[in-house]
Amino acid sequence: MVTVSEHELSEIRGLIEKRSGILFDESRERFFSTRVREHVVAKKLAHGTDLLRLIKNSNVEFDSLLQRLLTQETSFFRYPAVFEALEKRVLPELHMKKFWENPRSLRIWSAGCATGEEPYSVAMTIADALEFADAWNIHILATDVSRDALDHAERGVYEARQLEKLNPKQRELYFTRTNSHYEVKPRLRNMVTFAPMNLAQVVYMGKFDVIFCMNVLIYFSEQRQAQLIQRFHEYLEPGGYLLLGHAETIARAEVSFDMHVYRDSRLYQKPVMARRAAAVGQEKE
Repeated sequence: MVTVSEHELSEIRGLIEKRSGILFDESRERFFSTRVREHVVAKKLAHGTDLLRLIKNSNVEFDSLLQRLLTQETSFFRYPAVFEALEKRVLPELHMKKFWENPRSLRIWSAGCATGEEPYSVAMTIADALEFADAWNIHILATDVSRDALDHAERGVYEARQLEKLNPKQRELYFTRTNSHYEVKPRLRNMVTFAPMNLAQVVYMGKFDVIFCMNVLIYFSEQRQAQLIQRFHEYLEPGGYLLLGHAETIARAEVSFDMHVYRDSRLYQKPVMARRAAAVGQEKE
């Protein structure tokens, strides 16, 4: 019989939050306890203490448990309005802003990229919408805490049903079909760099024009959410955009964003420095 006590569950929950910043609160209690017990069974352990010992002594085992606990629910173009906003508002704006730069560069971060559908959707949107996209230096950084998910993303192989939201032209241009699977073509794959990253740890990676962090903040405490929003604000270029999930907000973060609504999505834009400086000057008067 497998036994995992409430005390052991609490210890496991605390260890996960300490290492990854991910908080499984009361709203996820049943899900959390069920998944932990499933993991104990899968590892052929008898008690929660055995699992605790395992994940404390091995990063691989800790990642294995975390992989089971993170649902990794994602899909290509999961929120169509967000990608429409990227295509019709954000990219034209960036094109105008960077028109005279040589070389023209574009840096986008997909924070919490799961199995890669989001950053590849961003890459397809850029390739479809940006005039002479091949002449730009485009770098999409895609990060996730789960190494298993990143391995999947780097392989870039998906089942036919996962490409249902793509139109025939996108499937033909950006994927190679092999039996019932589709593999991302090099043109798209070369736009994306995948890297393991724990968002609870501060790692500076330079400035970005756009940051995607869709349905990731919900896994963190309110305090850590505010800290992450502040970091995203710091990492964005003036005039850059932060895109969050529908249930996520910047309300608790003490930073300034201009909010724009595009259909059912909200775009948070970091104010340009000149406008901020002008506003400060007016306040002093």
